[in-house]
Amino acid sequence: MKTIAKAKINALLDEIAKKSNVLAPVAGDGASKFAPYTQGAPVSLDGRTLLPPKDIFFPQTEKMYKFTNNSLEGSLESSFEATKPQVLFGIRTCDAKSIHCLDHVFLTKGFVDEFYQTKRDNTLIVSIGCNGPAEPTCFCKSMDVNPQEADNVDVHLYDLGSEYGAVAKSEAGEAFLANYAALFGDADVKIPEVAGFPLNPNLEGVTEKLQKMFDHPLWEEVSRKCLGCGACTYLCPTCHCFDVSARVAGDQGFRFRCWDSCMFSEYTRMAGGHNPRPSKKERVRNRFLHKLQYFPERYGELLCTGCGRCVSKCPVNMDITNIIKQVREVEL
Repeated sequence: MKTIAKAKINALLDEIAKKSNVLAPVAGDGASKFAPYTQGAPVSLDGRTLLPPKDIFFPQTEKMYKFTNNSLEGSLESSFEATKPQVLFGIRTCDAKSIHCLDHVFLTKGFVDEFYQTKRDNTLIVSIGCNGPAEPTCFCKSMDVNPQEADNVDVHLYDLGSEYGAVAKSEAGEAFLANYAALFGDADVKIPEVAGFPLNPNLEGVTEKLQKMFDHPLWEEVSRKCLGCGACTYLCPTCHCFDVSARVAGDQGFRFRCWDSCMFSEYTRMAGGHNPRPSKKERVRNRFLHKLQYFPERYGELLCTGCGRCVSKCPVNMDITNIIKQVREVEL
């Protein structure tokens, strides 16, 4: 296995940055996130970031096209731009799985989102495995995520203490390790065993049970304390609700999409005023059914990766692991 001393990570990033844009986990302004790396800048590779990397592929705000209306016909011009090669360095396996989920949404079922695809196709991903829960609220093992492995990446790193073990997961990953071979050594190492996780929700039979619980009073009960703030959806690495809006000045304008949240009452409000999800009950129900029933029915996988961000940051402690437990305890 290839190995690299942790003390050489900045040197590696400096070399990568000479050829590609590098996005690495940094801490600043009270929130750790993936941001452009500058030479010698400190990076935080000890745990998952507060903000997930989904905005690398699905930006919070993104122009789609611009238009003019200064004649009988007007004009329309796409804002699509090909993404330059970039390296997303240091994502955890839960976030690697979240990108796999977003791939389903934006690249399959008969439609390919070109804005998402160009970013995805031009991004080399380097992930890092976890030897245990990165945070007390992590529960990825329960959500079919291996904390020590990631498959839909190009290079995967194992935390070996004072160094990282590195394995190529794609042809691009093999080329990456070859390009920076001077910084890597070779060693016969043992991958560390994964420590226990304090949160272990049992998902057995939950999707099938939820199929019979659309009108169950449980949703009224669990939704009472929800503030509808949407923090869970913005911190979630797999939530992908968006709105499409326009800005017009005179005879010119542009249309853009931006993140939205199914937890907001306006999200499903129709032009005539009707809202199929008029109260917190319907909105809370939809969020958890989407994660645990609708997405598994459509794609065969859960839409929760167990990263624990929503559990740790919900101001009223809406805990998906506890809701899973309550669902299992319901008698139908």
